[in-house]
Amino acid sequence: MKLTPEQTNIITGWVAAGDSLSAIQKKLADELKLSMTYMDVRFLVDDLNLSLKDPAPKADASDVSKVPPQPAAASPAAEADLPEGELPPEDLPLDDGAGAPVVTVEVDKVTLIPGAMASGTVNFPGGVTGKWIVDNQGRPALTDVSQPGYKPSQETVQAFMQELSAAFQARGY
Repeated sequence: MKLTPEQTNIITGWVAAGDSLSAIQKKLADELKLSMTYMDVRFLVDDLNLSLKDPAPKADASDVSKVPPQPAAASPAAEADLPEGELPPEDLPLDDGAGAPVVTVEVDKVTLIPGAMASGTVNFPGGVTGKWIVDNQGRPALTDVSQPGYKPSQETVQAFMQELSAAFQARGY
């Protein structure tokens, strides 16, 4: 199919605007009265040497930094159950002295959560606590975060993943 230079410029504009292949296919039919299959549109974009923009990332439940926190009921009695010498979560240091956030991870001995191959608890800097799971596809996620709206920093997420990896290695996973 031959396109006019005007049609080529219009398609180039759509791609530059971030339109997806399906959006371009629909616009070709609606605005330019050109009926093309999805694959033909894909080939057309390639033939014009255009690069599609990546769509805006959607919230991914497997990324612990993007999981919406779910409030958990605080238990004042939980502090009384701490082993002798152990600090309550809100008294834990924020960093290790070198600027890295302190994150502690515990792995449950038995995982009873459907769809999870492992689970446990995590303490973030500032006393924020939560539960974590790793699903059957190996994706970690947070649940029951003690502070509504808590969003860990990138450094905290990295520290969490390192602690989680170390905890798994210690258990032979």
